[in-house]
Amino acid sequence: MEGFSGLFSDKKQFNYFGKGSEFALIFFKNIFLTIITLGIYYPWAKVELLQYHYKSTEIEKNSFVFHGTGKEVFTGFLKVYAVIFLFYAFLFYGTFTDNPKFTGITVAVFYLLLILLIPFAIHGAVKYRSSKSSWKGIHFSYLGDKMELFWKCIIGTLLTILTLGIYGAWFSVDLRKYIFSHLRFGNLSFDFEGKGDTLFWINLKFFFLFYLTLGIYTIWYIKELYSYYAENTKITQNGRNIGFNFTAKAGDIFELLVVNFLLAVLTLGLATPWIIVRTQTFIFRFIEIEEGLNTDSIQKINYDNYSDASGDSFLDFLELDLL
Repeated sequence: MEGFSGLFSDKKQFNYFGKGSEFALIFFKNIFLTIITLGIYYPWAKVELLQYHYKSTEIEKNSFVFHGTGKEVFTGFLKVYAVIFLFYAFLFYGTFTDNPKFTGITVAVFYLLLILLIPFAIHGAVKYRSSKSSWKGIHFSYLGDKMELFWKCIIGTLLTILTLGIYGAWFSVDLRKYIFSHLRFGNLSFDFEGKGDTLFWINLKFFFLFYLTLGIYTIWYIKELYSYYAENTKITQNGRNIGFNFTAKAGDIFELLVVNFLLAVLTLGLATPWIIVRTQTFIFRFIEIEEGLNTDSIQKINYDNYSDASGDSFLDFLELDLL
C-alpha cells in the first residue's frame, strides 16, 4: 500500500528550467551595459535578471512573475545614494578635522546611522519584492509594521553585541519569524517555526567541524541548514499547516560544489552564469511542498502595489540579501 500511495502523492514540486547559454547572454550583456553607462544601467540589469529567474521557476506548469521595473529600482537607487552621499560627506568632514575626539564621534555616528537604517531597508525590500511577485495572477503581500520591525532589529542587534555574537542565531530566527508571519499569498499565510537554539547548534558544529575535517563538513552543514529552513517554513490554508522538505543528499551537494568550483576555476569565472543556473536548478529540484496544498482554491485578495524600491536598493548597497 505504501508504494501505491506514493504514486498518488499531491506533493508540489518546484521546477527551474533556466538555461546557462540563455542566461549568459543576459548576464554578460548587462555587465557590458552597466560598465559603459558607469553603473546607471544597473537597476534595469537587476530587474531583467530577476524577471528571468522568476519566469524560469514554476509549480504545476505555471511560472512566477516579477512585476518590478527598472525605473522603480533606479528611483530607489537615487534616493539611497543621495542619503549615502550625505552620510559620507559627514564622515569625511569629521575625518579631516584636527580633533581626534570629534573624528571618533563622527565615525561612530556614521555607522550608527547605517545600522538604524537597516530595519527600514529590510521592511521596504520585503514589501517591494512581495508586492511585485505573483503566481497565476495572485500576488504576494507583506503586512509587517516598520516600527515594530525596527525595535525588534535594534533589540536583537544589542543583544547580539552584548553576548559577543551568541544571540545572533536567536535574532536571525526571530527576524525570519516576524517576516514570514506577516507574509501572505492571496488568502494563504506563512509562518516559520524554527528555534534559535537549533540554529545555534547547527552553526556551532560547523565552526568546529569545518577545521577538523579540512572543510569537508561544509557539505553536511549546507544540507542541515537548508533542511532546517525548509522544514520549519509553513503555509496555512483553511486552518491547516503545510510544510516544505529539502530532499537533497550529501552526495548531491558534493557534486554541485565540486562541479561549480571546477567551472569557476577552469574558466577564470566566465562560467558564472552557468554556475548560477546550476545552483538555482539544484535548489528548486530538491525543495518540495508537502501534501495538502490545494492551489485551485487560492483566492486573490487586494494587494498593496508598493513601488518604492529604496529598501531593496539599500540592501544592495550593503550587499545584503533578503531572508
